[in-house]
This record gives sequence, C-alpha cells and structure tokens, in this order.
Amino acid sequence: MTAAAPNLVNAPEFTVSELSSALKRTVEDRFGHVRVRGEISGFRGPHSSGHCYFALKDESAKIEAVIWKFAHARMRFKPQEGLEVIATGKLTTYPNSSKYQIVIDSLEPAGVGALMALMEERKKKLAAEGLFDEARKQLLPWLPEVIGVVTSPTGAVIRDILHRLEDRFPRRVLVWPVKVQGDGSAEQVAAAIRGFNALPEGGRIPRPDLLIVARGGGSLEDLWSFNEEIVVRAAADSHIPLISAVGHETDITLIDFVADKRAPTPTAAAEMAVPVRSELFVEVQALARRTMVCWQRAQEARRTELRAAARALPAANELLAIPRQRLDHLAAGLPRGLKANTHAHFRRFAASSSRLTIGVLRGQVAHARQRLTASGERITLSARALLHRRRERFSGLEIRLKASKLANAKAQRNAIARDLERTHRLAERARRALLTTMQRLEARVAHRSQLLSALSYRGVLARGFALVRDAQGRAIHSAAAVGPNADVSIEFADGRVAATTNADQPTATPESQPKPQREAKPAAPKRVTKPVDQGSLF
Repeated sequence: MTAAAPNLVNAPEFTVSELSSALKRTVEDRFGHVRVRGEISGFRGPHSSGHCYFALKDESAKIEAVIWKFAHARMRFKPQEGLEVIATGKLTTYPNSSKYQIVIDSLEPAGVGALMALMEERKKKLAAEGLFDEARKQLLPWLPEVIGVVTSPTGAVIRDILHRLEDRFPRRVLVWPVKVQGDGSAEQVAAAIRGFNALPEGGRIPRPDLLIVARGGGSLEDLWSFNEEIVVRAAADSHIPLISAVGHETDITLIDFVADKRAPTPTAAAEMAVPVRSELFVEVQALARRTMVCWQRAQEARRTELRAAARALPAANELLAIPRQRLDHLAAGLPRGLKANTHAHFRRFAASSSRLTIGVLRGQVAHARQRLTASGERITLSARALLHRRRERFSGLEIRLKASKLANAKAQRNAIARDLERTHRLAERARRALLTTMQRLEARVAHRSQLLSALSYRGVLARGFALVRDAQGRAIHSAAAVGPNADVSIEFADGRVAATTNADQPTATPESQPKPQREAKPAAPKRVTKPVDQGSLF
C-alpha cells in the first residue's frame, strides 16, 4: 500500500500579492535597519529619475541595492563602481521580481584604503581638468592689509595664527567661522571662500587681500572635508590668493594642490602671509644708510667734475673779444649805410612823383566811381534777395509757430485734464483715508474709554465699596492715619457723605462685625465709627 498523501485541503490560500506582502513585512520587521559591507558592482551613475540602482557583493554573495534621489543628494560620499563601502539602510523586498534588496540611507567608504583610492581617483579627475596647473596659481601679496581666515572659531588654530601675526607684523584679520569636520563642513568651507570673494571693494566689510584655510591635524577621515570636490572648486575659483594650512606636514589634502601656496602648519601659514616687521626696520635703515652714502659719493663726483670743467673753460674776456671787435666794425659802417639807404628811397620817390599827373588821377577816380556804382547795385540786389528769403523763412516759422502753439495748448489742456482727474482721485482717496483714520481713532478712543472705565475706581465703588477722604481731600489708606474726632468724607457710587470719627466707641474688627440683615436706606450725615482695615482702593 502507498502512504496516504497529507491532507492540505484546510491550508489557507494566498494570492501572489498577499504572499509577497507578507514576505515584505516579515523581512522589514526582522531586518529594520542594517549595516552592510561590500563592493559596489554594476553602478552606471544615477538613473534619469535621480535614483541609483546597483549591487553590493563580496567573495560569495551579492545583494541588490537602491538609493533614492533625496538620499543621494545629501550623501557626502557618492557611490562609485568598485569602491568598497559600508552601507546603512533598510532591508526590503521587490515583489515584481521576487527578490530582496537594501534601500540605502547613508554610505561611507570601508577603511582608509578605500578613502585613499577615492582620493586618488578624485585627484586624477581634477588634475585632468587643469585645476592643479601652476599657471593658475597667484602670487601672494607681500604685505596684505586684511587677511581672511576660514577655520573653526573655538580651536587652537585661530589663536596660533593670531599670535604669530601679532609677533611678526600685526594685520587686520577677518574670521569666517566654519565647521572643519563632520556633516556639512565641506559646504561651509566652500561657502566661506566664495563669501570672502563676493565682498565688494570699499564696502562696509573690507575685502581680504589674502585667504588662509586652516585646520589642525587629524586622521584622514577627520580631514576628508578638505578633499571634497566642492571645496577644491571653490578654492580654484577664488580671485583672492589662498594659502592652505590643513593638518600637519605629513597630511595631504586635495585643497593643497589647488591652493596658491601650501603651508605645513597654520603657524607656518601666518609666517608666509606677512614678513617680520623688525627685520623690515633693520633692512630699511640699512638701505637708508646706503642711499645716503651713494648720494654723498655722487655729490662729491659732481663737485670734482665741476672743478675740472671750470679749469678747462676759457676766461670771459677771451670769449667776448671777437664779438666786441665785430660790433665796433659794424658801428663804424652804420652812418654810411644810413646815408645810402636815404638816397635810394629819395630816388624811388622822385620816380613815382614824376609819373603822377592830373589825367591819371581823374581816370583812377572815374574807375573807382564805376566800381562803387556796380558794388552798390550788387548790394541792393543782394539785400532784396536776402530780404525775400528772410520773409519766406519768417512766414514758414510763423506757420510752424501757430501749429506748435495749437499743439502745445492741446497738450496743456490734456495735461490739466489728467491732473484734474488725478486730483479728484487723490481727493477721493484722501477722503476715504480720512474716514478710515477717523473710524480707527474713534474705535481706539472707545476702547480707551472702556479700558478707563474698567480701571476706574468708580467701578469698585459701584460694587459696594466706599472711598474715605480726609479734610484736604486725600485718600485714607489705613485706620492709623485717622485721629479722633477727625472730619472725613465717604464717597459712594451715588454721592458723598460727611462724617466725623468717634474715638469713644470700641474699634471693631472685620471678624467681629455683624453681617447686615438688609440694606439700610441712606440716612442723614451722622457720627460714625472709624472703619478698620478698609483696604486700599488703589
């Protein structure tokens, strides 16, 4: 006989979706958040949707992984093919393919070796873009007026820098406080570098002439913020010369390659930034002495040259002897020249006078008259033509002036109409604003009146209390302030009553006073006992 098959008729039935959902809940409840170490495999960059899909593997197993877009955007370390990482996330299933996967929330390299590999790869990438070229580096200013420091305000680094600057050459220092380690530190350092570069020249906050990015020593993980691409690119884009002073002599970060100068320590960065003032004083004094000695030597050489030139020059009498002789010779021949010139002018005058007769003069006068008559006719014609042109021009100007006057008058009327309409609108707005203001003020006055009524002591009087005043009208605050047979006035809500205190009757305390059976009617003024422990109404 064959064995009977197990009876599975009463086993519950599941749909595929129900079974997948049950498995999903079981996996997520059992493995809520896990840390997995493995090598990234199959990573080809973010998907078009912004999500990242890849796998984590080791020597004998592989698990699918996914990073959602919002988580990838805030990650310090981005996934890269072949990088060994430690992933933290939530284990879940993907029902469409019946497989489990890890949804990664954070990612970090596994060990120093991975960090060094990532650093070398990033260094090659940035070097290929030319960010480390020597041609990009700027010269440091010899004596900067303002020095900007990007570092932590609470560490020993800023104190070392300030003390070293004070010892060498005091300068004005602007500190941009940032985090130098941990999440968000790289963004803060990059923002500080760009912020210093964005300061305007001659602004309220002076723009630094030199930047120092400094941090004390630490492990590779502690200094990793200065290997981030955002910090390296910010330092490369800086128009202000920049000194990197991150870590100790043996610590190397990517900002050291892009900076204009690398200092082994923050103190060395301060030494690079400014010279030693005492040494400058000594050098200036030495240069001043050398300058004075050179000037004295030059003056002595010029004095020697002047003496030699004076000895070589001839005397003044020897220089003027020949010009004096020439002047005497010319002065002796001057009378003869004057006489000859006079005779020549006389002969020329006589020849001209012999050619001058009455007929010639009359002909010249007639010719001149003809020229004058022709010139007068031409002037008359020119004047008529000019007058005609001027009349035509004035006629055109008159027509244009009339048209311009009409257009100007029309424009003025339109402007007056627009101004009148605007005035009406403004008047209406002013009226509405005045009404609104009056309503607001009336409401405020009513509110103040209600507040005054609420705070007034007359409201207290209306509740059955009384105000006792002395003969001078001052309020009495205690029984000790009233003497025997003193004239007082008692103010009620509906009026005042005069009274005189009586010292013969015993003083009643609030506990021994009997409660009134009924409200008594107002009576005429009479002698009443002094109230005890009435209390202040103010």
